Amino acid sequence: MRGMTRRTAIAGMVAALMLGLTAAGTAAPATVDKTPGEPYKRTELYFGGNKPDGSPITPADFELFLDKEVTPAFPDGLTWLEGHGQWKGGKEDSYVLILLYPYDKRGASREIEEIRSDYKKQFQQQSVLRSDSVERVSF
Repeated sequence: MRGMTRRTAIAGMVAALMLGLTAAGTAAPATVDKTPGEPYKRTELYFGGNKPDGSPITPADFELFLDKEVTPAFPDGLTWLEGHGQWKGGKEDSYVLILLYPYDKRGASREIEEIRSDYKKQFQQQSVLRSDSVERVSF
């Protein structure tokens, strides 16, 4: 980097990364372009499986919640899994909901926030974890 300022060197590295060049100066593999499918948003919600008094939220309770609160907002489909986790030092069973929906679905974030709010209220939960990403989806 002799003769270049640190800022110039960093700018050059950023430009190389933006062009998709590796350290050797060759083009990075374009795996994303070759992956089949369209961009979809993926939201995972993690729901606690116990009420504050320690009583469980049964799979039947959770399915009823899905039928009433989630399916109307995401009628094209969803996946839910039973899980086991820890939250602030305590272990408990949980439910994981996976939603895949078109990238341009209007109102999806608002609907997801309503689902979180409704679950917290109905089952006296402190929180419902939300994780969002973009995936390539092919049916």
